[in-house]
Amino acid sequence: LSGACLCGAIALRVRTDAVEARECHCTQCRRQSGHVWAFLTVPWDAVEWSVTPAIYQHSVKADRGFCAECGSSLLWRGVKDGQAVEDDVEVSAGALDAPTGMRLSHHVRVDHKGDYYEIADGVPQRGN
Repeated sequence: LSGACLCGAIALRVRTDAVEARECHCTQCRRQSGHVWAFLTVPWDAVEWSVTPAIYQHSVKADRGFCAECGSSLLWRGVKDGQAVEDDVEVSAGALDAPTGMRLSHHVRVDHKGDYYEIADGVPQRGN
């Protein structure tokens, strides 16, 4: 898979056979993205970045990566004491070029979803 941020300053390539994307409905993802955040989970070393995304540690548990030029959200990863705690990274599905071959496998953090919409697509939903 390949993709880029909105302005094209950061290109990415993802080596994966994964085809399942998820959507997060938590307050932080909604505030960061403007609605829900769709993502693909892959090993960190499966992603090649043309430029390393800028990192914002939005909580003691996680970082978010974005383009410093246009602000496009590109990644989420778990951290502890400023260090990545997982080998996996969640890459923005919206940054990937079509066709991706992906399908939405489930919604997460639906217990925190906004009150202005309903989830009625028949895809499984998970709370926390």
